[in-house]
Amino acid sequence: MNLDKDILENNNEILWDAIVIGSGIGGLVTATQLAAKGAKVLVLERYIIPGGSSGGFHREGYTFDVGASMIFGFGEKGYTNLLTRALSEVGEECETIPDPVQLAYHLPNGKEVVVSRNFDQFISNLTTLFPHEELGIKAFYETCWKVFKCLDSMPLLSIEDPMYLAKVFIKAPLACLGLARWLPFNVGDIARRYIKDQELLNFIDIECFCWSVMPAERTPMINAGMVFSDRHAGGINYPKGGVGIIAEKLVRGLKTNGGEIAYRSRVTKIIMKDKKAVGVKLANGKEFYARTIVSNATRWDTFGGEGVKEPLIGEEDTPNTEIKWRNRYQPSPSFLSIHLGVKQTCIPKGSHCHHLILNEWKEMETEQGVAFISIPTLLDKSLAPEDRHIVHAFTPSSLSEWKGLDPSSYAKKKELDGNLLISKIQGVFPQLKDNIVHKEIGTPRSHRRFLGRHNGSYGPIPRMRLPGLLPMPFNSTAIEGLYCVGDSCFPGQGLNAVAFSGFACAHKIGAKLGINPWALPD
Repeated sequence: MNLDKDILENNNEILWDAIVIGSGIGGLVTATQLAAKGAKVLVLERYIIPGGSSGGFHREGYTFDVGASMIFGFGEKGYTNLLTRALSEVGEECETIPDPVQLAYHLPNGKEVVVSRNFDQFISNLTTLFPHEELGIKAFYETCWKVFKCLDSMPLLSIEDPMYLAKVFIKAPLACLGLARWLPFNVGDIARRYIKDQELLNFIDIECFCWSVMPAERTPMINAGMVFSDRHAGGINYPKGGVGIIAEKLVRGLKTNGGEIAYRSRVTKIIMKDKKAVGVKLANGKEFYARTIVSNATRWDTFGGEGVKEPLIGEEDTPNTEIKWRNRYQPSPSFLSIHLGVKQTCIPKGSHCHHLILNEWKEMETEQGVAFISIPTLLDKSLAPEDRHIVHAFTPSSLSEWKGLDPSSYAKKKELDGNLLISKIQGVFPQLKDNIVHKEIGTPRSHRRFLGRHNGSYGPIPRMRLPGLLPMPFNSTAIEGLYCVGDSCFPGQGLNAVAFSGFACAHKIGAKLGINPWALPD
């Protein structure tokens, strides 16, 4: 079947069980989980490839990752290896390459910390820098392990479903009670129980910021327990062929299980009838109807707020719960990103794949204050031509910094800020600038345009200090028939986190459709 032609032209003949708006990883996991259970699923994607910020693109022999290439969720054991599970359940798998180091930190005052895959080695590296805090370091990270072990001992599905919760509690009562204990806490609450040295607390802040774009006092402990421990348990494993291969394989699994995806299909409106979501309308005027609608768009693009002109749900249908959510959360910054093809000789042999650069602690949350570097060709040489490396660097940047620029001013700012980012990279790789053979620069405007995300944002961050994950919304909304998935839902940002939201969303919808299996996952 030629989907883009036949499905889009014959939409009036089809009633879907679920329509998913957007093909980010959260949306694709929702779609594939439902399809694997027998539901009739259609994914509508505005762009020409799947994956959103977890997609990939090709230029002159290079395969670039759109977003970060530091991937959790590809381990072999346990319930927290969500990408492994999601692919397996639709008959797919990714060959992965283990990364011996999650991240090399280049910090103020010349301090450097290497986060080894080996937990004991990481603790040794950190206590060498802060020997007077050895007991506190061990106590804090061992607490993270306690959280992780609770997560990894229970099937991670929807915690909105009372029947599921009852079955999980029967299977793992201590893990459930242990996990509930940590729900109200943020990382900063726990770190300050054990650690007094302010510079070490600053390090815990940047440990959180590198994936949550928030300091420790605003990062939920549940999320940190997963990230800070899974990097040593399941490890960081890069998918051979690039991060975009994950979405491609999920799409293939979706189709194998009877689902469909249509590209170049921008949804402009969720159709309401008697206060219930019943369908969607595309930019070309075509309409599709389903028993359930799933939005993988941001919460702002779905319900409005923050200056969104045309949200999917009109103001007259926006629930009060979503207005309360806007008061609690705001969009995080977007990114200035640079994709480079460089001569292999400028990256020394034995270099680490992932780096974070912060020159001053006070710059952590400022415009372009932190620089992230990924060199995925250190793990997978097939991504670049012979004798070349890929260097992908990015730094937080707000859309407000790029508004109101005419084409000439915009081009000049791109080049200037791109060069400033390159100069930061040269602090780690001094020969870089003279060995660049390919360069592309993306801005928050690029992220907004190609990824369809409000302000190009990475996701929501709290406006204020909130009690852990307790205020984070789940997949259900106050509108009957409408669900949300992705980083605007529990448990938040990150590839493994949005995969969790996909599992949870599919389980909740599956319960409504009566297609969930009775037994918990093995």
